[in-house]
Amino acid sequence: MKKITLYTDGSCLGNPGPGGWAALLQYNGHEKLISGGDDSTTNNRMELMAVIKALAGLRQACDIQLYTDSKYVMDGATRWINNWRRNGWRNSQNKAVKNADLWQQLDELCQQHHINWHWVKAHAGHEFNERVDEAARLQAIKHQKEEQL
Repeated sequence: MKKITLYTDGSCLGNPGPGGWAALLQYNGHEKLISGGDDSTTNNRMELMAVIKALAGLRQACDIQLYTDSKYVMDGATRWINNWRRNGWRNSQNKAVKNADLWQQLDELCQQHHINWHWVKAHAGHEFNERVDEAARLQAIKHQKEEQL
């Protein structure tokens, strides 16, 4: 099984507002940075999209060390998602889970891989987290400018 290291981040200018996501995949001494965005979104959606797009790009099951600065994504994927799925994508207050469409995509993708989740503090000088933060922010700026045209 391929061993991949993955760093992800999302960014939003306003919440909601123009947003961006980025993921840095590292494998066998190689790196690939992917990014994208949306004209009108939320920070949480962009954090989720970063992980989804990175995992969706993998062609086979992998052993992944995944680093995120989003407690929302990490806790959702490691603590809450099984209950949400069991409860028909409803939370403990019996309300629809926010961003259920993305959580369902992430749930399906996570089941294809072995993922060890790691939380890193944002804006704390972690080299790879800073790189994906910058790439996500640049995508948000790009989508902000496109929205203004």
